Amino acid sequence: MPQVSQLFFKAAILFLLVGIGMGLQMSISGNHSVIGAHAHTNLLGWVTSALFGTYYALNREKAAQRLAMIQFGVYTLGVVVMTPSLYLLLQGNAGAEPFVAISSMVVFLGVAIFAFIVFAPAREREMPRGPLATN
Repeated sequence: MPQVSQLFFKAAILFLLVGIGMGLQMSISGNHSVIGAHAHTNLLGWVTSALFGTYYALNREKAAQRLAMIQFGVYTLGVVVMTPSLYLLLQGNAGAEPFVAISSMVVFLGVAIFAFIVFAPAREREMPRGPLATN
């Protein structure tokens, strides 16, 4: 499996653990005010990261591009910053709002990079020529 796929799957599992932790915290406390942060963590962190990892696992030529690793870094950074800042904002900490806004734009940039990767034509790899190659 390509390295970028492994990284996306590892990040996805970490986000899932955080999202489940938020869900447990809400259930135990009876306070569901951070449900938006819980949903964003699970959907952007767990589901979308796993889908990115799956795409790259199925498209190895695109996973091998440097841009795939850049996309991983940009997208994951955005979700990592968004998760706690949205959590704090929903708990009433207005000072977290700029972090939510900036991280949302970073997440969007990560998705836009992914869209570029998906729609860009794949580079053809030159197949190695050996004694068993046929023409």
